[in-house]
Amino acid sequence: MKTLAIYPGTFDPITNGHLDILERALKLFDQVIIAVADNPGKEPFFTLEDRVYMVEKSLEDTEMGKKVSVDSFEGLLVDYARKRDAHVIVRGLRAVSDFEYEFQMALMNRKLCREVEIHFLMTSLRWIFISSKIIKEVVFAGGDLSGLVPDVVIEKFAEVMGSKE
Repeated sequence: MKTLAIYPGTFDPITNGHLDILERALKLFDQVIIAVADNPGKEPFFTLEDRVYMVEKSLEDTEMGKKVSVDSFEGLLVDYARKRDAHVIVRGLRAVSDFEYEFQMALMNRKLCREVEIHFLMTSLRWIFISSKIIKEVVFAGGDLSGLVPDVVIEKFAEVMGSKE
């Protein structure tokens, strides 16, 4: 029986840290769905369509892309997991502050749906300082994102920010 895992997130934008977690999740699970959350409460910079596109483009022509599908969802993650018949949720951790929030969410998800297991993966040290929020702060301040995010993210920032001027 193949194990299907869901790697959920806002991915606003996807970073090399996210891709690191995905690569390691694929060593543990047969297939992974990257589930891009439609959560207007977080007020994402990029549209849902742009975020899905950037994730898909980041995986295009890679070995990972063969074992990963990209989807979007709204509402409760455990409801989405049930709908996709997935019993594993993958979450990445960087620091103790991440753990505190993720631990709370894992307990709530466990309460809502006992058949879904949450697996935490630590981000590699190389990417531990990266978050989507910090990436946005760097780009808004005019910094260089090379090597921190897939090229498509840099292109999409240029496109979106150019249209907002």
